[in-house]
Amino acid sequence: MNRIRKKVFDVMESMSISYNVIEHPAVFTIEDMDKLSIDNKNEIVKNLFIRDDKKQRYFLIVLHKNKRINLKELRRNLNCSPLSFASEAELYQYMKLCKGSVTPFGILNDDECKVEVVLDKDILLFENIGVHPNDNTATVWIHPPDLEAIIRNHGNNISYLET
Repeated sequence: MNRIRKKVFDVMESMSISYNVIEHPAVFTIEDMDKLSIDNKNEIVKNLFIRDDKKQRYFLIVLHKNKRINLKELRRNLNCSPLSFASEAELYQYMKLCKGSVTPFGILNDDECKVEVVLDKDILLFENIGVHPNDNTATVWIHPPDLEAIIRNHGNNISYLET
């Protein structure tokens, strides 16, 4: 197990968080995930790493895999300057992740807690959500409140979005 992935499991175990993990071939998109047929309850989430145009604020948007986000509307909700997708270099700089592996667990690599996490309120209603453990060759099934606890424990800000 690689170091960045081990960190995720170590944190969950240290917080006594229960989870299940499914190993699978590398996936890079929601469509790739759907082809695996491991999401029988439709609880996979997608994660978007975006930034404001001044490169002062970075956000990880976590929402249901079938939802779309309007960046102009999101900008108003977050009270920030115009938004766009962050670069792969910025993704690696702040969360030590590569394209295709974006996940809320990436905040565990954000030592400065620069990334603000924005959760779609609807995913909080799921029994579990499926997210990568900082690598796209596995999916971790975790209770949304436990994910929130991990984020808060690490020190990153969380806000909520109604989509």
